[in-house]
Amino acid sequence: MPSYVRARRTGLWLAYRLRWKRRRLLYRIWRKRRQIAVHTDRTGKISTDDVLLFATVRNEIVRLPHFLDHYRKLGIGHFLIVDNASDDGTSSYLAKQPDVSLWTTAQSYRLSRFGMDWLGWLHLQFGHGHWCLTVDADELLVYPDADTRDLRDLTVWLDSQGVPSFGALMLDMYPKGPLGAARYQPGDDPLAVLAWFDAGNYHHQRHPVYGNEWIQGGVRERVFFADDPRRAPTLNKTPLIRWHWRYAYVSSTHQVLPPHLHDVFDFEHDTLMTGVLLHTKFLPIIADKSAEELVRRQHFENSDLYQGYHSRLTESPDLWSALSKRYDGLATLIELGLMSRGNRD
Repeated sequence: MPSYVRARRTGLWLAYRLRWKRRRLLYRIWRKRRQIAVHTDRTGKISTDDVLLFATVRNEIVRLPHFLDHYRKLGIGHFLIVDNASDDGTSSYLAKQPDVSLWTTAQSYRLSRFGMDWLGWLHLQFGHGHWCLTVDADELLVYPDADTRDLRDLTVWLDSQGVPSFGALMLDMYPKGPLGAARYQPGDDPLAVLAWFDAGNYHHQRHPVYGNEWIQGGVRERVFFADDPRRAPTLNKTPLIRWHWRYAYVSSTHQVLPPHLHDVFDFEHDTLMTGVLLHTKFLPIIADKSAEELVRRQHFENSDLYQGYHSRLTESPDLWSALSKRYDGLATLIELGLMSRGNRD
């Protein structure tokens, strides 16, 4: 059999498998819909042109004031949030916010595909036809001109280009000195504390199944996974999508189906605009959260592989090195090639 025929058959078979996977995910999402219960429903306030934000949270009262403020300034019209059994006041705080609709659950985060089953049901109910931003509470999206153009401007431009999705690199931010030595108060800008990042130690390859650019590297690979980089966290995300009820995220927002939605990086020709998710994981609370995760084992598919990682975080390590770069704003990220203006004027 000629190689081109074999390649075509392989491609058709993979496309068929991915279509069925997407259907199975949608069925799974439908089956898990009763795991979340409405706490505060303000979805009647959603306008047809609102950009919506979806998130699953647990014990994020420290981050939420700045998180909400950041995304309100970016033009989010409504927040749809699932609270996973918080006991630090997160639910009561969110319930008081006039632009937040809140669901609650005590079910397993890991067995819900890390919240994607719960958010998938909210996407199905409320996301169709909207631009939907799906992020974690420790992720702050920035993009070229984010200081002067909000998400409505960005999504109008994406619509004009016929682009249905927008990609972002997850960039780990960290302090200079031991993680626990920093001082942070709720409502403060996390970037005033987490002012540093790794600038150039990133690598990418095509994912063998989903076909997206699979990015790894950065400070977590440098410090925690240097002996086995293949285990380092995945850094590519597709957080912003013009949603359709047939869509489904596969693994967090790293992969999505149909697969054309995660064709959001163009490292060869630099034709696509991309953003950055400033990852504020390493606030001083990280030691306590890691200690909790060693018990709960909810944040990684194979928790045993990450026991050493969480154990080291409880020791408040210093992630800074002589190669660390200070964050000085959007221009810095563009100059370093960590996000791109693409073809936008």
